[in-house]
Amino acid sequence: MNVFVTGATGFIGGAVSCALLAAGHAVRGLVRAAHKADRLRAAGITPVSGSLDDRELLIAEARRADGVIQAASSDHRGAIAALLEGLDGSGKPLLHTSGSSVIGDDAGGNRLSTQVFDEETPLRVEPDKAARRAIDLLVLEAASRGVRSVVLCNSMIYGASAGLHAESVQIPLLVAQARETGVVRLVGSGVNRWSNVHIDDAVALYLLALAKAPAGAFYFVENGEASYAEIGAAIARRLWLGPVQSWTVDEAAAAWGRRAAQYTFGSNSRVRAVRARRELGWQPRHDSVVDWIERELPLG
Repeated sequence: MNVFVTGATGFIGGAVSCALLAAGHAVRGLVRAAHKADRLRAAGITPVSGSLDDRELLIAEARRADGVIQAASSDHRGAIAALLEGLDGSGKPLLHTSGSSVIGDDAGGNRLSTQVFDEETPLRVEPDKAARRAIDLLVLEAASRGVRSVVLCNSMIYGASAGLHAESVQIPLLVAQARETGVVRLVGSGVNRWSNVHIDDAVALYLLALAKAPAGAFYFVENGEASYAEIGAAIARRLWLGPVQSWTVDEAAAAWGRRAAQYTFGSNSRVRAVRARRELGWQPRHDSVVDWIERELPLG
């Protein structure tokens, strides 16, 4: 297949692009910076200069591709609308990358939610995440317009990407804060739990979905879960640091921003990837983020 990838220079999109190339597909990757375009080209990916705001470019790339993977932003409605317009009536696949913070609560790190969502559970979406959920639904509804549209809703991703950008978001931010200050800090007590998945397992699901997911499919992407207290303690052990310390949402917001403090680090986001296993035969191999931190988290 000839696949157009947005986010080809990013963590998820880069890893997926490398896997597509290894599987024999041709990849065109959206890129803004010239130096990153050179790196994509060196990796075997054809760079497409532009951004998510270039509507006509996105329409044209979608029309020329055999399939599209949107991995640049979960929240850019204009880009999704353009890609869907380019794919209307074609029967081609569009994989849209979403994130399980869409069902994140306002726990402030101090409350464990007993609610666990799978693909058949009605989602509870906070007002701040309503726009993201609306984009997911826009993608799913495109199945009625002749697009094989699929939403992949990733949980916390860990591990090193094979693409241009090796690091994910949540754990590297905690690690960076710890290295800067000598202390691992969590929002609240850290009893809040997040489902998680290794990047290699997530990539495997992207390729399965590209090959055979039905139109209008929604998949959570997870294989295990951990509390932030467990993650923070593992980071402290790996970096030979002292006890984990707590800070409030407001204190964390000063370092990471309000949305990150509230949803990325302070919420519960517990999901189960039932449908991907049952429908696509997905068999993830990595099942413990704590083990990965203690054994493989880069020390440099």
